[in-house]
Amino acid sequence: MTRTSNTQGGRVTVTKEGLPAWLDPVVHAVETVRPTQLSRFLPPEDGAGRQSAVLILFGEGERGPELLLMERASSLRSHAGQPSFPGGALDPEDGDPRGDGPLRAALREAEEETGLDPSGVQLFGVLPRLYIPVSGFVVTPVLGWWREPTPVGVVDPNETARVFTVPVVDLTDPANRATTVHPSGHRGPAFLVESALVWGFTAGIIDRLLHYAGWERPWDREKQVPLDWRA
Repeated sequence: MTRTSNTQGGRVTVTKEGLPAWLDPVVHAVETVRPTQLSRFLPPEDGAGRQSAVLILFGEGERGPELLLMERASSLRSHAGQPSFPGGALDPEDGDPRGDGPLRAALREAEEETGLDPSGVQLFGVLPRLYIPVSGFVVTPVLGWWREPTPVGVVDPNETARVFTVPVVDLTDPANRATTVHPSGHRGPAFLVESALVWGFTAGIIDRLLHYAGWERPWDREKQVPLDWRA
């Protein structure tokens, strides 16, 4: 069983108690946002799709609030070299996908991929489940506050190329924002931060969180970058 400050009676729960005041806009956004405000890709009504979860972990660094991200190994079959939130598919031991299973999976995957200590993470919210058509994953975004930060880094180089944090002030900087155009024609937001191009599902979630938390700054949506962008 994952040991966290959110564990009660064997279940992993969420709590807003003791969060820093700067997270209040994020908490409000999580409590009020609707699925269609996050993405046009929603889980199939027939229940198809592989259940998964990601951990959107907010910490506080030298430059203020920051997010934990990782870059997947270039050798992977899917999403190779792409920055993302820690996360992955639910395992049978994670439990009920409709209960605390996604919470357990988000913490477990984050520990396996970045080496963080789950006991220092306070889960405070869950966004509506979303769908990634290209992979067939039904993703539950789980939000956490890095109450007691611990060292993180690459655990398995076959899975992860690097682990890094991005200050929110860099994510909201208009100079670091752009639009990517997928070969399929789909346009989406992107962030050019920490020598990486954050795009796809991860960028979409960050974009919507910044928007509904009121942190977004006006940026040039006509500025385009290729998916193979390198700093």
